[in-house]
Amino acid sequence: MNWINNVVRPKIRSFLTTKREVPDNLWVKCPESGQMVFYKELEANQFVVPGSNYHMKIGAKARLAHLFDGGIYDKVPVPTVPQDPLKFRDGRRYTDRLKDAKAKTELDDAVLVAEGLLDGQMIVAAVQDFEFMAGSLGMAAGEAVLTGMLRAVEHRSPFILFAASGGARMQEGILSLMQMPRTTIAVQRLREARLPYIVVLTDPTTGGVTASYAMLGDVHIAEPGALICFAGPRVIQQTIREQLPEGFQRAEYLLDHGMIDMVVHRHQMRETLSRLCRLLMGGAELTRTKGRRVNGRPYVNGASVDGRLIETAARDATGEVIDAASAPVATRTDPPKGKRDPDASLPKPEAKEPG
Repeated sequence: MNWINNVVRPKIRSFLTTKREVPDNLWVKCPESGQMVFYKELEANQFVVPGSNYHMKIGAKARLAHLFDGGIYDKVPVPTVPQDPLKFRDGRRYTDRLKDAKAKTELDDAVLVAEGLLDGQMIVAAVQDFEFMAGSLGMAAGEAVLTGMLRAVEHRSPFILFAASGGARMQEGILSLMQMPRTTIAVQRLREARLPYIVVLTDPTTGGVTASYAMLGDVHIAEPGALICFAGPRVIQQTIREQLPEGFQRAEYLLDHGMIDMVVHRHQMRETLSRLCRLLMGGAELTRTKGRRVNGRPYVNGASVDGRLIETAARDATGEVIDAASAPVATRTDPPKGKRDPDASLPKPEAKEPG
């Protein structure tokens, strides 16, 4: 009888019932509040925890899908670089680490470059994926950022960068550090072309990325609570041996101290970027019509243009080009707006009859 209860019946139950395997990521715990969130619900909310509004890390492909119209974009091809130029090995071979990172993220390297439409306007965007070796800056990542910026110059379109990195990639040594001046030169190419360069700083953005192209944008936006620094707060506190202020090196702290321009929730990020691109490219759109010039210079980003024209271009949701020739242009002979002409109150001389 014991043999039947202990052996036969359990085997019969195992045949009749199947064990359901529960995925490891079915539930996600919020690092800030400890709240358990269903993964599908978190994914539908752009990886923002509903209760605490904590912004979790998001992959490069998901980020681009939320940015472009309909989630449709074209991947920009990036030139190949040597995989392991220094034959580096610590606990593991560098090539093995790269294989694992590529299998995990399905990316070629830490930066993904794409082009497409944002509310009908052409843009080029690059996203750093923190899951790929902490978004570290190596030769391939630097080449990707460089390619994206030059692509924007080629298409005369804005360039948007989503930064998330732990700094330079130590496995590539000095070759990694050389990507800092290379990308800085590419930023200069954008400025010479007078094209907008918008940087979105996400959690975390540190090290050599912060010390180079991530802090050279025309507009700097940060997600709520993002850590933005060169050296982390723990390193600084151990160095100076003093207690740091509350929220030190977080996005809100940097906004209060003038380091960044705005802190934008992830749900409003796409709308904000679209509005900024349309505003900053308003002058360039006017240039493509009649070639109107002010003081010998065309209407382009950074030049002097009429405020009403820029505002109209920014609000034009249909993407129609505005004719600059029909727009009023202020001249030096016109009295300043809102001020009375001092000669208007003087009596005019009466006309005398001849004779």
